[in-house]
Amino acid sequence: MLKMIRVAGLAAVLLIAVASAVVPQAAQAQAQPAAPAAAPAATPAEPAATPTPAPAAKAPSSAKAMEVVDNPYGLEALWKGGDIVARVTLAILAIMSMGSWYIIITKVYEQYRMGRQARAADKSFWNAPSVRQGVQGLKQGSPYRFIAESGLEATSKHVGLLGHVALNEWIAMSIQRSIDNVQSRTQDGLAFLATVGSTAPFVGLFGTVWGIYHALTAIGIAGQASIDKVAGPVGEALIMTAFGLAVAVPAVLGYNWLIRRNKAAMDLVRGFGADLHAVLLSTPKAPAKA
Repeated sequence: MLKMIRVAGLAAVLLIAVASAVVPQAAQAQAQPAAPAAAPAATPAEPAATPTPAPAAKAPSSAKAMEVVDNPYGLEALWKGGDIVARVTLAILAIMSMGSWYIIITKVYEQYRMGRQARAADKSFWNAPSVRQGVQGLKQGSPYRFIAESGLEATSKHVGLLGHVALNEWIAMSIQRSIDNVQSRTQDGLAFLATVGSTAPFVGLFGTVWGIYHALTAIGIAGQASIDKVAGPVGEALIMTAFGLAVAVPAVLGYNWLIRRNKAAMDLVRGFGADLHAVLLSTPKAPAKA
């Protein structure tokens, strides 16, 4: 039994020795072919380093930059290809649009100025020792100064036949007339916005119908109804409808917005007129000159 164990131990020692001798040789045999394989990879590096001509790479970009694409269905084609009716329709829509934006911008500025004048009147007018001195402190052209001057004029002209009217009613009537005058001035231009908002879509629709009529006439004369013959004229005609809507929508929105701002501004004016009426009635009336 012990002999068998010794024999097995010697066999194991021999196997270990043989393996330790064989493995380094196999590793060296595998490592040696790697060097020739790496060498051919380095040889093609010299031809690859040759520079390519620069103008050949920049040629496509310059060609693309010089390309000019003409749109045969754009606004320019609509203006050049349209007759006098189509051009007049486009001109009318352009005038409506410019007029609407002019009115919107100017009315917004006027309303802003009225708000600033209302704050100035609240700050300076009611702190004055008298109504006349308060009127002198307001700016020229201010609606509040116009109303205050109308009230003062009513108190000074309450003579003769007008003297038979009660002073309360006479001052109230004068202030109310001046307020109505201010309100009519704040509504200037709003009728134009309402007209544009209600008629611009129909003007554009007229241009569309006229353009489609001429497109169908041209197609009938040519005798061809292919998509390239139909798309251009019909598309150009539909641009008229888009123009009509683009003109009408800002006019309608601007009209509603300005009406709301006018209401807020006129509420301040009416409040000032009511307070002025009370002050004029409480102020002792100066004796009339003989």
